[in-house]
Amino acid sequence: MKELDAVKLVEEFESLPAGTEGTIVHEYDGSAFEVEFFDKEGNTIDVITTPAKMLTLIWEYNEKD
Repeated sequence: MKELDAVKLVEEFESLPAGTEGTIVHEYDGSAFEVEFFDKEGNTIDVITTPAKMLTLIWEYNEKD
């Protein structure tokens, strides 16, 4: 996973339910990411430092997209 990839939580974290989607906005060292999480309408819920083990990739950013 890397910056600008779309991810979702695999389990509840920091009061956000499993399945909450977000975008990686910063990669620390591969073990944690700063993620901007969104609600179903696309509004930002929070920006949280999230361990990689709590995330699954749902869309990989590609500069050519």
